[in-house]
Amino acid sequence: MLRRTLNLGVLAHVDAGKTTLTERLLYAAGVIDEIGSVDKGTTQTDSLALEQQRGITIKSAVVSFEIADVTVNLIDTPGHPDFIAEVERVLSVLDGAVLVVSAVEGVQPQTRILMRALQRLQIPTLMFVNKIDRLGADWERALNDISERLTLATVAMASVDGEGTRAAVAIPRAEDDAVLASRLVEVLAEHDDSLLAAYLDGESTLSRRRLRDALAVQTKLTLVHPVFFGSAITGAGVDLLIRGIAELLPSAAGDADCPVSGLVFKIERGPGGERIAYVRMFSGTVHTRDRLHFGPDHEERVTAINVFDHGTAVLRPRWSRSSCRSTPMTGNGYASR
Repeated sequence: MLRRTLNLGVLAHVDAGKTTLTERLLYAAGVIDEIGSVDKGTTQTDSLALEQQRGITIKSAVVSFEIADVTVNLIDTPGHPDFIAEVERVLSVLDGAVLVVSAVEGVQPQTRILMRALQRLQIPTLMFVNKIDRLGADWERALNDISERLTLATVAMASVDGEGTRAAVAIPRAEDDAVLASRLVEVLAEHDDSLLAAYLDGESTLSRRRLRDALAVQTKLTLVHPVFFGSAITGAGVDLLIRGIAELLPSAAGDADCPVSGLVFKIERGPGGERIAYVRMFSGTVHTRDRLHFGPDHEERVTAINVFDHGTAVLRPRWSRSSCRSTPMTGNGYASR
């Protein structure tokens, strides 16, 4: 089975639950056996001492997991506005994003900044309204807030029962749900007149199938933003979000026979002082000891290659983009110029 790759960013205003959602996704995928705590500093992606002490994300981090035939490289990004430059670097390598909004606080200042950046770069984006189990949660208010302050082109993919309690659950809307069908027609027909005509002609069975397909197409074209609901702490609604990530966001295979092409989006120092470059690979094959060109007049030698596989970085002698597993990769001994 040919595997595809999706480079996914998780973004949010600080304290909206972004890192906890990352932990929940890894747990659901079987990458970790226990969900780490932001407060205790035991999450997979917050490895810096300062991140663990303060309970915030400062640097971007990459983890990998699989959904069906898609390898998802999830990049956890800082939510605090002081580290927006780190977020901007990550955006350039994303295929899609999940923008997390609190069901209690709703859209916050950093949420709006992030949404503008996602729209400017035309990155397909799903919304996840988190913390439906928190006292004061109001999923309908949060949905209206998103529509009024971020984008009008939203479709609620579920409703919520028991909000504000630990028993809160997200109830998926079935394909034949009249409310969902009506909303899909309203939003999707803005860019597809044939859908509206078919719906008005009474093609109900056809329209449900067409509406679902059209939703996937328009989501990938950044014309529509599906909204999911849940709680990263309890796991409510996360299964629906995972299904949406696999079905609605773009993923693709690479081409190992093309020239090496990639984008360095992060550089850090290893324990021995070596430079470690995080690279989004688009095509080609890289081997250890290869010399790679950065710009027209600079090259560096690759001394080691690590690829992200099932939550961890694994040392490999080579990396071929056609294998469609675990991109981005990290490489020691070279950096962008």
